Amino acid sequence: MQKHLNHILRRKNQITLISGILIALAFISKWTMNNMDIFIWALIIASILGLLPIAIQAVQALRVKVVSIDVLVTIAVLGAFIIKNYEESAIVTFLFLLGAFLELRTLNKTRSAIKALTEMAPESALKMTENGEFEEVDVDEVDVDDILLVKTGAKIPVDGTVISGEGYINEASITGESLPVGKEKDSKVYAGTILENGTIQIVADRVGEDTTFGKIIELVEEAQDSKSAAERFIDRFSKYYTPAVLVLAFVVWLISRDIELAITILVLGCPGALVIGVPVSNVAGIGNGARHGVLLKGSEVINDFSRVDTMLFDKTGTLTIGNPSVAETRYYTEDIDEVLGYLASIERESDHPLAKAVLQEIGEREFSTVENTEVVKGGGIVATVDGHRVAVGNVDLMDRENVLLDENAKKDVDYLINNGNSLVLTAVDGELKVMMGVRDRIRPGVKADLQRLKDLGVKNLVMLSGDNQGTVDVVSHELGLTEAHGNMLPEDKSEYLKKLKEEGRIVAFVGDGINDSPSLALANIGIAMGSGTDVAIETSDVVLMNSDFGRLPHALGLTKAISRNMKQNIFIAVGVVLVLLFSVFFSDWMNMSIGMLVHEGSILVVIINGMRLLRYRLRERRKNK
Repeated sequence: MQKHLNHILRRKNQITLISGILIALAFISKWTMNNMDIFIWALIIASILGLLPIAIQAVQALRVKVVSIDVLVTIAVLGAFIIKNYEESAIVTFLFLLGAFLELRTLNKTRSAIKALTEMAPESALKMTENGEFEEVDVDEVDVDDILLVKTGAKIPVDGTVISGEGYINEASITGESLPVGKEKDSKVYAGTILENGTIQIVADRVGEDTTFGKIIELVEEAQDSKSAAERFIDRFSKYYTPAVLVLAFVVWLISRDIELAITILVLGCPGALVIGVPVSNVAGIGNGARHGVLLKGSEVINDFSRVDTMLFDKTGTLTIGNPSVAETRYYTEDIDEVLGYLASIERESDHPLAKAVLQEIGEREFSTVENTEVVKGGGIVATVDGHRVAVGNVDLMDRENVLLDENAKKDVDYLINNGNSLVLTAVDGELKVMMGVRDRIRPGVKADLQRLKDLGVKNLVMLSGDNQGTVDVVSHELGLTEAHGNMLPEDKSEYLKKLKEEGRIVAFVGDGINDSPSLALANIGIAMGSGTDVAIETSDVVLMNSDFGRLPHALGLTKAISRNMKQNIFIAVGVVLVLLFSVFFSDWMNMSIGMLVHEGSILVVIINGMRLLRYRLRERRKNK
């Protein structure tokens, strides 16, 4: 029995087509030949055929104790059939089935961004065998540390590292940017991206669902399946609303004894547009973001992000490029080469960004043996080099080491700090020898992007940084921030964020997803600037996949557009039902067929309205040219 029922449901589109043909045949025979027998029997067959899939769905809903829209339509059509109103019963079933078909078609378009994303998933790979040859295998057969060959036009099958060859890769599936990125030995590559030219060999670092691409798909699918407070409310509302329509129709029949009026109320009261209006906005909006490198982790994130009034920013790697370089240098010795050799010997053992900047500035040197290394937290490094005690770090470290700074050195400190530099001072045997000012460059276009955030309603733009206050003030002044606080440890940032939340502000924190994970987790909305790192994806609510700060205004504008779109759809859905019910009581032109036509039309209107979100980026780009 169930097999036959499923067969009928699978043939819904064909049934819709046959019903439409029968209705057309009925009216043609009436208008051209005045043949009422063909007219009536064609409508009866169309009614029965059309009602079959609707009634099956109604019964399935009732089995799980849900009074669905199908239940209302089934009762209405049976009522119309009983009172021999075959025109109404045939037309209502046809319009309902046709509406369901059109809804499915248009909804599939809103999911097209995600479908396109999943279709980018690689299916095969060229894997090196034990004899050194490459053979094509299913991507599921690739393990970590396998060596793979990727040719021009092929998809990168896993996350990995280039071990030989070079080429340009389209990383649009990861970052949203279609501009090819050059790759060479030791470059990182991601699954799902496409090698546009060149040939490379890679070693697999992450495979299957553990790849960045796999995590993105999983994240987006979870986001689309999640429900916002508005959707949960509508689900609860529909649960009680639909039975209420049944009761209203019954009461109207008791009072008026007009069965046709009662049946018409059942049709007009269907809450289809209300049920589908909010989800379609979410699906289209999340799909838009995923297609352009902005990952929104669910409907709740959209709601909170759209109401953000305060944004906190980490400085390094967020507002700045995160690649500091030495801007100015002061020497207080004639033995420059010797001192720079000591400095390079110490700094090469550090992975701190300032150390890398110093080494890049010094260039090739003859390194000396470094002994008795002591790392001073928040200060720098002290070590013995060729029998000399060498201290490399900030002014506090110099005080700790009793290094005297004369008037000239103090002036240099003030000057470099006021120009936005972080200081690296080098002392040998208690005497200051070198002072370097290291400065990070502000990301291009950040100032304009921050202004766009203000235009979108963000009242407070605040920078929190572990850098010195002078450097922070310079960057803040240049970018026009509301506030800027320096010398802050991760725990200080978290405390400041807690304070803002206690004041009732809705706070977003923008960081790199690594050093500031406590603040990302604590904020109402955590936004990670990360090129698909695990930490960025796991700890934040929003991920800007290619660390492009310019996507942040787009992400905020998108969530606001989604929120507006939801409200519009709710207004349309409720408004249509109210107008229809008002018309049935206070006008003569409203009937069951017209009501069903308007009802299905309202569903298509909210879906099409939601689909507008798929074009949001194009509209925004034109507006800001």
